Amino acid sequence: MALDNIRELIPDYAKDIKLNLSSLLTDNLLSDQQRWGTLLATALASRNATLIAAVNQEAATYLEPQALAAAKSAASIMAMNNIYYRFTHLASDPDYATMPARLRMNVIGNPGVDKADFELWSLAVSAINGCGKCIDAHDQVLRQAGITREQIQQAVRIASVIHAVAAILDGEAGLTEITD
Repeated sequence: MALDNIRELIPDYAKDIKLNLSSLLTDNLLSDQQRWGTLLATALASRNATLIAAVNQEAATYLEPQALAAAKSAASIMAMNNIYYRFTHLASDPDYATMPARLRMNVIGNPGVDKADFELWSLAVSAINGCGKCIDAHDQVLRQAGITREQIQQAVRIASVIHAVAAILDGEAGLTEITD
């Protein structure tokens, strides 16, 4: 199991993160597709190559190829959208929010998986990237699709733990570079 290897890389000072990662892998709030798509999309958003490879390897045992591609697409499109829409939200000039984005976002309309699952992955990535406007937009779509607050919260829990794991792995790699 690839994530078992990741858990072994988490040092004792981050025991809480290790325990949280273990518990999130066995939750009952999300379907396997929702859970593993969220894990993969947020690993990509967290940008640690070791974590991405481990999550991708394990997710492939739970997700059909189209769901794997859709989770990667959610991370990809949100990497762009979160920057753009965070700018329109934070800019002092309100006219930016009324201007057309003129960015291709076709995958949002046709993600190749259940729309609610794609929206859940997009919301989790948006939480990592800190785009409140995107979080609100995806939350609204998810709530209209019948996804509960508890399920949305669980996806954000996954995002927070995956992001912490990536930060720990990056930090430990930096410490190793300094001592070498």
